[in-house]
Amino acid sequence: MDDIRSLPARPTGEWRRHRAAEAAGLAAGTLDPADAYAEQLFPDSMLAATDTVLAAYEVQVAAAGPGGTDEQLFAAVEATVRALNDVNEAHDGAAYETDERELLCEYLDAVLVAAGVDVGALAARRGLGRHEITDTWRDW
Repeated sequence: MDDIRSLPARPTGEWRRHRAAEAAGLAAGTLDPADAYAEQLFPDSMLAATDTVLAAYEVQVAAAGPGGTDEQLFAAVEATVRALNDVNEAHDGAAYETDERELLCEYLDAVLVAAGVDVGALAARRGLGRHEITDTWRDW
C-alpha cells in the first residue's frame, strides 16, 4: 500500500461502532429493544464480506497508483461494485440502504483520491460526472 498516502476509514467501521453503541444501550437499559436494529441491519456476515471486498479494492488501486491507466482504475471500480452487488444479493438485496450506499460510494472515491487519482478527470474522460463512476455496474 505504499502508493496510497492515507486510507480513509472504511464504512464498516462506522457500522460496527453503531452496533456496539446500540448493544451498550440495550445492556444499560437506555435503549428500548424495539428501537434496536443495527445488528439486523449490519450482520457479521455482511460486515466481513464488505471488508473483504474493500480490502481487495484498496490493493487494486494501490497497484495501479496515481499513474494507473483509466482501464486499470475503472477495472478496480467495476470489480468492487460487482462484488458489492454479490454481497447485497447474498443478504436478500438489503445489505446496503441509502446511507450505506452513499458511504460506500464516498469510500471508493476517497481511496482513489488517497492514491493520487484525480477522480473528476478520470470520470470526465469517460463522459461521467465524478459521482457517477459506480453507476454502470451498481445494483445496490
